[in-house]
Amino acid sequence: KLLSDILYKAGITNVHGTTNVAITNVCFDSRKIAKDSLFVAIKGVEVDGHDYILKSVEKGAIAVVCESLPDEVDSKITYVEVVNSSVALGFIASNFYDNPSSELTLVGVTGTNGKTTTATLLYDLFRKMAKRVGLISTVLNKIDNEELVSTHTTPDALTLNKLLRQMVDAKCMYCFMEVSSHAVIQNRISGLSFAGGVFTNITHDHLDYHKTFDEYIKAKKYFFDHLTCDAFALTNKDDKQGLVMLQNTKAKKSTFSLHSVSDYKCKIIENQFSGLLLNIDGNEVWTKLLGEFNAYNLMVCYATALLLGMDKLNVLTTLSSLDAVEGRFDCMKSIQGVTCIVDYAHTPDALENILDTINNMRAGNESLITVMGCGGDRDVEKRPIMARIASQKSDKIIITSDNPRSEKPDSIISDMRKGIESKNDAKVLAITDRKEAIKTACALAEKGDIILVAGKGHEKYQEINGEKFPFDDKEVLAEACKMTNTN
Repeated sequence: KLLSDILYKAGITNVHGTTNVAITNVCFDSRKIAKDSLFVAIKGVEVDGHDYILKSVEKGAIAVVCESLPDEVDSKITYVEVVNSSVALGFIASNFYDNPSSELTLVGVTGTNGKTTTATLLYDLFRKMAKRVGLISTVLNKIDNEELVSTHTTPDALTLNKLLRQMVDAKCMYCFMEVSSHAVIQNRISGLSFAGGVFTNITHDHLDYHKTFDEYIKAKKYFFDHLTCDAFALTNKDDKQGLVMLQNTKAKKSTFSLHSVSDYKCKIIENQFSGLLLNIDGNEVWTKLLGEFNAYNLMVCYATALLLGMDKLNVLTTLSSLDAVEGRFDCMKSIQGVTCIVDYAHTPDALENILDTINNMRAGNESLITVMGCGGDRDVEKRPIMARIASQKSDKIIITSDNPRSEKPDSIISDMRKGIESKNDAKVLAITDRKEAIKTACALAEKGDIILVAGKGHEKYQEINGEKFPFDDKEVLAEACKMTNTN
């Protein structure tokens, strides 16, 4: 591509040199520079790309996009000054890959909880309705039926546009993607054309990054503020911040709910370990998914499909055939008759929701044993809150290691213990080794009891001191409790 062709909407303030040069590759990581690349210098959280401009030129960059010129300027190199490099990268990446988001129907899903489940269920729903679909999620990315490894909830702008171009080339008509608050703030979705945006909910999370809850809300809202009048904005009216998301959007506004008056309404008729019986806009639908939170996820799918012009009866029929998403209320049964559940719940609200769901489905005479921990190098404030919730809503809890990262697991466990009330102390065990904690839960459980292993869900690793070790909650649980079946 000619440099002049990929700078459209990049927010240029000055150009030094000619833009009539052919660009073979776009990079924001100087280590990936090849001959005739364009290097985009981004000011990141920990690293400033402007410090690597000289290195990128030495490695073969023919042009540089930056917010300020380096001290040493090479007369053979074109320097393009822009207002914001990360915003510019989004538009440059989109232009470089021929604006793929404008060639398919792209829907973004944002919120604290439910993003992965909702995006994946939407993908499954549209696939079952014979549509060619793409998925961009925390767990994995998919180009129709091809699976690709996922490293971030929302990839960087270059990876994102490359993925979307592959989807278009594979004849995909739709793409459903998670939009994280980090991605919004870091302008990873800059330059994309969204057909719609969905808000699931917002609760206490990522305050290690956003610092305040208000800043976290603004990050989510920014996504909706920048939707166009051709798009739709769908929000959860039961959430306190639901209508806030719609305040400044130009998009067509729609709401869904379980407990409020809304455009798309659902009521739970039955909530059992075998599934949910729902009344959706006057139609009874039996689904294989469990819990109130999944009723919300299914409502997003229903409302989104209708907003995208799908047939209502076809949507309702197909909803009943959807399976649970891996690591999200993933339910198994042991040969001893113990119900074992693996869930990704790693925020106070998510943990409370799943514990409430389990308690609402209990017969009353069985015990609920919860195994949970909190991640290291993340929001410290939620640790005692989550431990308090677990100790209040479980018969016994085993506090253990999650992904400690660079922190000492015992230090994290100590933070969690601060939230446990003295009256619940007798319920609590602390076992640092996660495998031993899960095995202990299985040893304690009797016929009819329920074990919840929360926090890691779909993850196949445990991150300790910068290294990822193989670890799968579901696999460890299945081995320790000897399963008869997996839903």
